[in-house]
Amino acid sequence: MPPLLITRRTLIAGAASGLAMPALAQNLSATRTMRGGANNYLPNAPLVDKIGGGGFWMTGTVRRAGDGAPLANQRIQVWAHTTEGHERDPQSHGATLSDADGVFRLEMPQIVPAFGQAHGHLAYDSGEFETVFLRPVMAKPTDTSLNVGFVLTPA
Repeated sequence: MPPLLITRRTLIAGAASGLAMPALAQNLSATRTMRGGANNYLPNAPLVDKIGGGGFWMTGTVRRAGDGAPLANQRIQVWAHTTEGHERDPQSHGATLSDADGVFRLEMPQIVPAFGQAHGHLAYDSGEFETVFLRPVMAKPTDTSLNVGFVLTPA
């Protein structure tokens, strides 16, 4: 049998034929709660298809710490100061679930600056993993989406 020769061509051909599998991230660190992330948090916000009239998309992923595996059916709560209400108002809160690929998305009204910064609030608070509160700041107040990632550690 001739020796195995791995060239760029054979490596690409193997990947294209499905012989290569993508590696999951190893030793992926857990997301840490951000300062101010829990401000105006309301426990048990309802699962919703959309908050208010929409127009802004809060999106992201939910993965397990360590191996980075996607986590399905994880509840993510979202709230913010928007064109339709303050972040302390119950109607400005809603929750959604991550899909089979660990992806979540929830439409909400446009986020507007509060205390000088346009920012959202997100929480993982279901109990299977450690609770995490995020307060990501938008690059520009005119952005119409914000994408965040949760990497969770079992509770």
